[in-house]
This record gives sequence, structure tokens and C-alpha cells, in this order.
Amino acid sequence: MTAAVMPSSGQSLVDKIWAQHVIRDLGDGWALIHIDRHILHDLSGPPALGKVQAAGRRVSMPGLTFATPDHAVSSRPGRTAASFPPGGRLIEALRDLTAHAGIRLFDLDEDGQGIVHVTAPELAISLPGLTVICGDSHTCTHGGLGALAFGVGTSESAHALATQTLRMQKPRRMRVLVEGRLGAHVTAKDLALHLMRRLGSAAGVGHTVEYAGSAVRALGVEARLTLCNLSVEMGARSGLIAPDDTVFGWLAGRDYAPKGGDFDQAVAVWRDLASDEDAVFDREAVFDAAEVAPTISWGTSPDQSIAIDEAVPDPDRAPATSREGMRAALDYMGLEAGRPLIGTPVDWVFVGSCANARIEDLRAAAAIARTGRVAPGVTAWVVPGSVRVKRAAEAEGLDRVFREAGFAWREPGCAMCVAANGEQVPPGARSVSTSNRNFVGRQGPRARTHLASPATAAAAALAGRIVDVRTHS
Repeated sequence: MTAAVMPSSGQSLVDKIWAQHVIRDLGDGWALIHIDRHILHDLSGPPALGKVQAAGRRVSMPGLTFATPDHAVSSRPGRTAASFPPGGRLIEALRDLTAHAGIRLFDLDEDGQGIVHVTAPELAISLPGLTVICGDSHTCTHGGLGALAFGVGTSESAHALATQTLRMQKPRRMRVLVEGRLGAHVTAKDLALHLMRRLGSAAGVGHTVEYAGSAVRALGVEARLTLCNLSVEMGARSGLIAPDDTVFGWLAGRDYAPKGGDFDQAVAVWRDLASDEDAVFDREAVFDAAEVAPTISWGTSPDQSIAIDEAVPDPDRAPATSREGMRAALDYMGLEAGRPLIGTPVDWVFVGSCANARIEDLRAAAAIARTGRVAPGVTAWVVPGSVRVKRAAEAEGLDRVFREAGFAWREPGCAMCVAANGEQVPPGARSVSTSNRNFVGRQGPRARTHLASPATAAAAALAGRIVDVRTHS
């Protein structure tokens, strides 16, 4: 349920981070704020850096900006920058422009390369309480560490490169409380899809969403990153979770985290990054974790999702404002209202993306892959989220598990999530994907995408159809 919350004198987590970054109050809710970390990739970096250069400006604080190619790079084993020629040109531009600006580039296949929203947290480039921006809407992912993180456009990115600031309007505050315990085989991805189906794709518009409650506190860091990753699919520009000992322990010793006594001092500051008991929220929603089941999308928006054992909804029983969109989604997906998704044949399975390509995600998929082989006629890919994730998985033998089960083991990058690198689901083919968007054509022209958790996706690959991972054997 949702409800308006009465004003109080306390501060929310967003209030605290915002106040620490205001350089100048511009009035009417607008402020000039300092940007702590700026992340560039091969699609967003070259145009933003090009604008700065064309204006005769310099990057103001290059030490606070980091770059890596991910969107347009091939994931083919043995790939080079030239494996996908359009992407190769973008990589060369990123190399030239970052070198000119003095920006740290984690180049192709170098330790630190991978999907920006996987690499920045794992390197501790993103930290609790920081403002983090990137020319990508899923920058909200970094909120899993307690950062205020959001995507920006090219002009905003160029402005931040030149000034290390942005002119922004303070977002409204929304809190989503999830209490209780998630059931067996229910993951952060299932929770995110469940929240969207209940709240809708516009619930977070104009807000920053803080996730809280006992079920959220019980999540590991990688699961928190997944949950925050899908905040933008609920309409929010950012989502975040108050950092705690789980986060502090995960960050300790990472490349760009403070070291020694500096880390202890940082933790002492980070402990205050929590909403006060009487904090003000403009909207609040409360959920029972026990009601969340393995969840999968049926339509062409992440909020068009159902529990795995439910039937596809009937537009005739939906609000009048939703019926036309639901019918269009059913037509595109080739589904019939009132019928179960379980048993629907699948052609492709993709395990990867900034939503679900971390080591814990690969372990969950591998646990299923160990139980069988990919069904005949199904193409199944596993694409690690970073070079570091790939190496860790190979050290554990997960690559061997996947290969022996018939999955392709690929190189790090966004790959088939956004299909900007030429890797696409064929027209009309049905995909179960661990990515975060199932929009029309997202994985390729006329591709039909069902969003799901790594375990559900892997189970579908083995069965050759959509199955309930709770009963998979």
C-alpha cells in the first residue's frame, strides 16, 4: 500500500547527502551541487568529452572521472576493439579523448574493464554518500552502496566534466519498506519486478527511492545493487539503500576505498548516512517479503510482470487506461491472456547485464546449470559483468560448469542487454533475460524478452521453456 507521510523535522538519507553537496542554493528547490564521481563509457564518453574540447574547455578534475568501454564492445571470445567495427571507432575515440584529458581509462580486457555499473562498485570508485553520475540511466545501481547516483545526458555530462558541478532540482523523497524474509529461490531481481508490478512504471517519477526494511537489510551488496538498478524502471532517477556493516565489510580493501585509519574514519562518517526516525517522505509504500514469488515479465515494460505460477493478465479485466497498452504488449509478445507462462517455449537465454552479471548472479545460474544441459534449439549465453568477475568465476570453475552444460561463455560487456554491439536476439525469437528492460526491440528488432532472475533464466535454458525454478530438477 502507499500513503502520504506527514511532515516532520527529521532528515532522510537523501536530505543528508544533498545538503553535503550543495555549493549554492539557487532558489525554488534548485541548487548547484558538487559531483564526486563521473563515469564514462564508449557511448556516452566521446560526445561529452568532444563537447568540452570543442568549447575550448578542459576537464576540471580528471582524477574524479573514470572510463571504460562496455556498450558497443563485442562479447565474442578472443574479441578485439575491431570485432564490432562501429564499436571499435567509439573505443578509439574514448581512448584518444580520455588520454588528452588525463582521465583513467580501464581499456578493453584490462582489470577494471566491464559494465560501468559493475566495475565502479567493485573498484570502490563509488562509495557511500557520494554523488555519482554517468551518461546511462541505470547509474541508479550505485545507490546499493548508499550513493546518490543518477544518469545524465550529454550536455549535463559535458557541464560536469568542465565544472565538476550540476544544476539540479532536489528530488522528492519516496521510501519503499520491505519487511520480513524472502522465500526460497526469491532474489533481489524478483523483488524489483514485484515492486514494479505493484507500484507501476511511473511511481517514482520525480523521486529518489530509498529501499528499507528488514528484507532489504538482509540483502547482500550485490543484491542491493540489483534492486537499485531497476529504480529507473519505476520512473525514479535514483534509488539507494542506507549503508551498513554489510557494505563497509564489502568495500574494505577495494582499489579506490580509503585505506587503514582513513577507512575507519570514513566508516564513522558513513554510519550517519541513514534516515532519521522522524524523517520526512513524500510517499511511502510497504510490502511483505513473504508475498514475493519468483517473478517474470510477460509484456514490453518491466512493470508488466507476474509471479511465475500466475496466468498472463486479461486486458478486459484491467483499468480502461491500461487495456490498449496491454493488448499491444500481448500481440508483440505472441501471448494469450489467461494462459500460464509456464511451459512457454524459449529460443534464447541471456545471463548478463548491469542488473545481473556479478559473481553472485553467475553462481546462482551455475547452480542450476550443474543439473542438466541446455535444451536442443536453445542458444544460451553467459556474459560476465567485468574482467574481474570473469576471472573470479573462472577461478571457481564456473566457466567450465556453463560450458559443460551447453552455455556459451563470453567476454565482459553489456552484450545482448541493449544490443548496441551487433549481438541481438533474432526477430520473433523468445528470450529469457536477466537484463533490466524488455522494451519493444530492446534485444533486437521484434525480439520477445522476458525479464527474470539468473536462476529462472538458467532453468529455462535447460528446460527449453519457462519453468518455476522452485520445482526445477
